[in-house]
Amino acid sequence: MIPGTFVYHRPGTVQEAVALLADHGEEARPLAGGHSLIPMMKLRMAAPEHLVDLRGIGALKTIAEDGGDIVIGAAVTQAQAIASDLLAARLPIIRGTALQIADPQIRYLGTLGGNVANGDPGNDMPAVMQCLGARYVAEGPDGVREIPAAEFYLGPYATALAPAEILTAIRVPAPPAGHGWAYEKLKRKVGDYATAAAAVVLTLAAGKVATCAIALTNLGPTPLLANAAAAGLVGSNLAPADVKAAADAAKAITDPAGDGRGPPAYRREMAGVMVARALTRAAQRAANGA
Repeated sequence: MIPGTFVYHRPGTVQEAVALLADHGEEARPLAGGHSLIPMMKLRMAAPEHLVDLRGIGALKTIAEDGGDIVIGAAVTQAQAIASDLLAARLPIIRGTALQIADPQIRYLGTLGGNVANGDPGNDMPAVMQCLGARYVAEGPDGVREIPAAEFYLGPYATALAPAEILTAIRVPAPPAGHGWAYEKLKRKVGDYATAAAAVVLTLAAGKVATCAIALTNLGPTPLLANAAAAGLVGSNLAPADVKAAADAAKAITDPAGDGRGPPAYRREMAGVMVARALTRAAQRAANGA
């Protein structure tokens, strides 16, 4: 099928985009990379009368350091994130995760903002952003505000964005040098959504866990921040029993659906496996200072 008819808009500023969305209300949709919206339009599952293309807004395509934060424009593509020296040095988990999203052709158009903003529980970056303590910068008719990633996801495809509001940037507190990180993803084939995936960011002090965050992808209606599992590791030396306890605690908060990737019991078990793998790899990187 092909999409229905629509009016195409290509604003040059965020303010113009917000004004278009506000003027046309529920009949307008913003377009970033288009990998979620365009297929829905082809299937007539979405039929916006106005399409507001954000790709002409240069201010959304930058990656910069601002104080203690790394600020990533919402229109930065996965390919740009992979190529960024700043992200490789300061937020390597973003580059590592982007390399596991879809394929190179998709990554050249798919954006970080689109990946985190549409509320798809299968997308990889939302859990990573929760793990990093990121904040989303949103701009709408009432001005600019920041929304913690941990509070942004309300349900499948439901987020805290208000009508006519656009996610313009992602602000991420830069972890300390030498932190450990990992994004472990089990999938059926290259480019697929995760059967189960886990993000871990941690620091070590004298061989023991000083800080830790764990988040899960595609194991519930939203990304899941496993706070209890992470808190239980602080002060531990990540002995096998510690890792198993954290994996079990993370599994306990999952609520996966049964689908072609496997039944709920299998996906829940794989959540624990991904958490254990991610903790082990993150600890190795922290110990090696990489």
